[in-house]
Formats: sequence, structure tokens, C-alpha cells
Amino acid sequence: MKEIVEAKFKEIFGTEGRYKTYFAPGMVNLMGDNTEHNGGYTLSYTVKRGTYATVREREDRIINFYSANVEELGILSFSIDNLVLVYDPDEKWINYPKSIILTLKNEGFNIDHGFDIVYYTDIPKGIGLSLVASIEVLTANIMNDIYSLDIDNGKIASICKKAEKEYMERNGRITDQFIIANNKKNYAILLNTATLEYQYIRANLENKKIVIINTKSRKEAEEAKYNVRRIEIDTALEELQRENPNITSLVELTDEEFEENKEAIKDEITRKRAKFVVYENQRTLKAAQALKENNSELFGTLMQESQNSLKYDYEVIDTDIDKLVEITLKQKGTLATRKINARLSNTVISIVDENMVEKFISNVEKEYIGTTGNSIRFYIEEIKEKLNV
Repeated sequence: MKEIVEAKFKEIFGTEGRYKTYFAPGMVNLMGDNTEHNGGYTLSYTVKRGTYATVREREDRIINFYSANVEELGILSFSIDNLVLVYDPDEKWINYPKSIILTLKNEGFNIDHGFDIVYYTDIPKGIGLSLVASIEVLTANIMNDIYSLDIDNGKIASICKKAEKEYMERNGRITDQFIIANNKKNYAILLNTATLEYQYIRANLENKKIVIINTKSRKEAEEAKYNVRRIEIDTALEELQRENPNITSLVELTDEEFEENKEAIKDEITRKRAKFVVYENQRTLKAAQALKENNSELFGTLMQESQNSLKYDYEVIDTDIDKLVEITLKQKGTLATRKINARLSNTVISIVDENMVEKFISNVEKEYIGTTGNSIRFYIEEIKEKLNV
């Protein structure tokens, strides 16, 4: 991939001068989806797929963008001096790196000269591997390097989050950017999303492969349902606090404490939403410990409990995904399968014995297509580290 982006850079901007190539991976949550709103824990890792960029600094104040993935847009240029961002759908992806540069500028960092840059990513759009966060963190890392800004990884993640909120009107989570910025080879990250304290967890899944399966069916309606669930969870907390003012958040409760207090939540659906958050947070902590202890069986059990709770307590319903989960679990060598990124609801992650992966893919694809008539894509992943080539 490095060779692809560097060859494209030379083709577009010429061979003169010194250039440098950078990389930022995509990421995926193993456990802890949909608890961040409550300050819960997530257990995440970065994948081998990611976004590359080759950069050459300029002496003037012009920035020239080019994407090898969206070549029909050509070179998109602007001056540092008149940089503003009103979201432009015609510019598509460039809005994200522009928002990072503008945020850094407005934070008082000295962006004093331009550059030429070519981006290239092998993260497919819309499959839940955090393509946008990969582009954002990559851009922030490049700015940090070429302008000698001395920004730590936590600050890089917060700048990316701020850029999304203020300029892209995306009030999403910080998990994706934080995990990508702080990733480490062969380690997952257990992140407290309330405090941003984290610990590296050695990814002891011996003789297992992570298989990501995408149904290609983006579910835009899930965004509205997700917002409704957030309101339901807030309502549950408010009702718990009326009975017990000492409860400050759902994620501080253990499973047992929730069961003792759950009758304070009057509506059954609201109670189920709260149960999901409490139990998922505890499952995430237990899963991190299982990973530390190389207890793949327990990890798989917790991951499958997470999927079941996502379906029955959080009620993320998708007949295609449910069928896919059912099919994968019938395959020999499958440890667990869980939906990722419930907002989009189009991708699952399976943990499979490495010597069964080829047969797993063949069997799942055949039965899924035969049952639904829809095609699917498979991506075999491994936990990787951020590269700064």
C-alpha cells in the first residue's frame, strides 16, 4: 500500500524534493459498543487496514489535497490564510482533513507553510472500521510532525473529536480516534471513556483469527433509533437516582446492584436499555481479564452474551444480521460472533480457529447467499500497530 500511495504522489506532484509517508489504521470494538454515552469501558483494537498519506512540504502557504480513492475530484487546493470550513458535499472526504487543520489553527498552533499530500485507504467505506477516524488521526499526526507541534496522543484524539463536532456536525464518540492514536502492536486497549484512562491488554487469542463480515446493507434508520435509546437510558438513570441519589451513572453499578435497584425504573423497555448498559460494561471488564489470562473460551462466552443482550435488551434488530450470526455460530471452529457498530448494523465480527477460516468463509457465504439472496464480504484481520513509515 505504501508503494501505491508513493507512486501516485510522484505521478500527481512530481519526483522533486523530499517526501514522507505516514499511516494510521482502522479500528474495531471487541466489546463495549453503546456504553460510551454513559462513560463505560470499551475494549478495542486496531486492524491492519488503514489510511496512508505521502506528504511533501512547500515553501508557500498553499495546501494541495489529492485522494487516490476519489481521483475524479482531482487536486483540491486552498490557502492557509483563507481557510474556512462550511461542509461541502462536493468535496466529500476533504472536509475531514480540512476540519483538523482548521481546529489546530484555531487552537493557536502555528501552521505556517503549505504542503502537497496524497491519501490512499484500503478501509472499505461503511463497514464499521472507522475510516473517518483513521483519516482524522492520520492528518493530525502529519500536522504534529511537519509543524513540530509536540501534541500528545490524547490531545490528538480530542482535536479530532472537536473537529467533528464543531465543523462536521458529528457528535460521535471519541473512542475511535483515541484507540487509533494510542494503539500498540499485539495489544487491545481497555478504555474508560469517562476519564480516558486506559490500559493495554495483550491480545492472547492464540490460534484464532478475527473475521469481519459485512452485509453491504447500510441501515440509516438505525441512527434515529440509537438517539431514542440514548433518551431511554437517560430516563432510566433519572428514575434510579430518584430512589437512590448516590447513583451517579449506570456504569458504576454491578450486575447485582442493578438487579437490587431495577424496580425503580418503571417502564420495561427503559429497564431493558439500562440493563444492557450495566451488564455490557461489566462484560467488557471481564472480557479484558479473560484476554489477559488467555482464556479464549470465557472471552468467547462473554462476546456472545454481548450479542444476545444487544439483540434482546438493546433491541438492535436486523433480520439479515441475525441470520448471519446464526449461520456463523453453526460453523465448526467459531468461538463467537457479535455485531459491531449498532448504528449501522451491517457488520459482524467472528473469532474463528485459524485452521478453519477458509472453510468458515466458504460455508457462511454459501448458506447466507442461499438464504437471503444477498452477497457479503469477508475481511481477515489481525491486531496491528500504528506505522509511521
